[in-house]
Amino acid sequence: MSVLPLLPGAELLACVPRLRRYARALVGERAAADDLVQDTLERGWAQRAALQPGTDARAWLFAIMHNMRIDQIRRGALVTEPLDDDTPMPALADRSTVGIQVREMDAALRLLSEEQRAILLMVGLEDMRYEEVASTLGIPVGTVMSRLARAREKLRSLMDGGARVNSLKVVK
Repeated sequence: MSVLPLLPGAELLACVPRLRRYARALVGERAAADDLVQDTLERGWAQRAALQPGTDARAWLFAIMHNMRIDQIRRGALVTEPLDDDTPMPALADRSTVGIQVREMDAALRLLSEEQRAILLMVGLEDMRYEEVASTLGIPVGTVMSRLARAREKLRSLMDGGARVNSLKVVK
């Protein structure tokens, strides 16, 4: 019994759940995340001829999504509210421990830089290897590793209720 290779359209559709999860974690708001996924799939479909046989469609689509997100930020098309220590947190509707932890994690993720959050989500949520992330974002593996380390350190500090981490030391 032979396994038929996926058609390009089927490959793209197979990636939708992961794209939605990543976009939701990256953007935050459900409608904006769905728009980002739709735009990513439209561009992926239009450029499907560029998808080389044997290429990981997921990594290819993540690269498209990442670039579209960066373009949105550069254009200022996104309405964002900066979070700082004085920003009031929304009232919690669910009092379960898990619900509270998820909301705290989401709030802490929003405090990370876009670069750190993207890498942390690709490695932690999407289970991508460092090499895949580097290829997807077009950066060296060492940069992936250092941004990931800083993101984890800052996220850990934020989740523990500590002050923001500043690991840079002044050398005289």
